[in-house]
Amino acid sequence: KVQLMESGGMSVEPGNSLRLSCEMSGYMADNYCVAWYRQAPGKEREAVAAIGSDGDRTYVNPGPGKRRSTVSQNKEKKTVYLQITDLRVEDTAIYYCALAEHRVLRSGSGCQFPVKYWGSGTPVTISS
Repeated sequence: KVQLMESGGMSVEPGNSLRLSCEMSGYMADNYCVAWYRQAPGKEREAVAAIGSDGDRTYVNPGPGKRRSTVSQNKEKKTVYLQITDLRVEDTAIYYCALAEHRVLRSGSGCQFPVKYWGSGTPVTISS
């Protein structure tokens, strides 16, 4: 059974940084795309960034973008990370990771193929 588990969300003050983790289990193929999404209170869920199993990455605007966020992975640990720096109040959201069963990305959008598996999310709150 494929499972994704996010962690690392917390409440911090503006200007700080956070690194969110997405641990994958039950998925054996070395062919995937993991995307990060977020959903702010009262807003629709939006894609933030994605990384393919081959290391390709893409960042989605609007959002923290390439200037303030970095998506990376540790394949040995089967974990994908999203680091966001210079956090702002508007970054407050529940952050989710999701997996598509093909590594191809769509530049500026996320995974080319539909995501099939979702984590349950980790909350990030930015307030002073």
